[in-house]
Amino acid sequence: MQTEVIDTFLDLIETRSFHRTAERLAVKQSTISARIAALETTLGARLFTRSRAGTDLTTEGLKFETHARALRHAWAEAQRAVVPSGTAAVVLRIGIQNDLAAGNIGDWVANFRKSLPECSFYIEPDYSAQMCKDLDRGLLDFAVLYSPQALPDLHITSVGDVKYRLISSEGSKRASIDPARYIRGAYSAAFDETHRQVLPDCAVAVLASGQNAAVAGLLARMGGAGFVLAETAAQMIAAGGFAAVSDVDPISQPIFAAMHQRHRTSRMHRHLTRIVAREIAGRS
Repeated sequence: MQTEVIDTFLDLIETRSFHRTAERLAVKQSTISARIAALETTLGARLFTRSRAGTDLTTEGLKFETHARALRHAWAEAQRAVVPSGTAAVVLRIGIQNDLAAGNIGDWVANFRKSLPECSFYIEPDYSAQMCKDLDRGLLDFAVLYSPQALPDLHITSVGDVKYRLISSEGSKRASIDPARYIRGAYSAAFDETHRQVLPDCAVAVLASGQNAAVAGLLARMGGAGFVLAETAAQMIAAGGFAAVSDVDPISQPIFAAMHQRHRTSRMHRHLTRIVAREIAGRS
């Protein structure tokens, strides 16, 4: 199966530029044109129109888009299905938000295996945007993430939330925070929006990171203040040198389970969703 033709078609929908798609796929622009021409010949329909404003789908292209996404996803799953997996009937590839993996991966996977003994698991900590792309392409089966992307083939379910707590080496009150020594956790768009409202003076910081472990490590080494996961905050406070900032409320970060639309009713994916929701609720 010539998957590069489908990949080219779908990438061109995003870029609306033959030149940009050629750059992204690391091929010549003439190769992109040839692939689209071959696809149009095979389908017997024109899929794109080109103008000064860019490249746009025709009506036939719009109709084919859903099928192209389904073809790409099904092919990726088919390739993974024939990879040797020992005695396991199914291999499930699961993505977990980086910040959630460190404290939860052991319990979650133990429960996954208990509930689905016929499966083997590949677990990959990652960030939301990449996991959504991998789900859409069929490279992941299930993901637990912070920021669902607006992709038409994804099914998203809320499974709870975690809390980030503000700690400081400079005192237990907001007034003691020095913006010059503040380390900003940029954990998600939703978190950033709440953070701007809670601490507008610290919305722009000299140091920032999108990973809890990195923020905690910077705080431990340099001091200052920053939001870290509630469990991390408790550990750092207990170790000494940090205090909870008592007049700033924790920020809640919603958590979502994501999967391809075709899997939203499958037994395995329902089990995975219930396990994650139960584990998150148990830690709240």
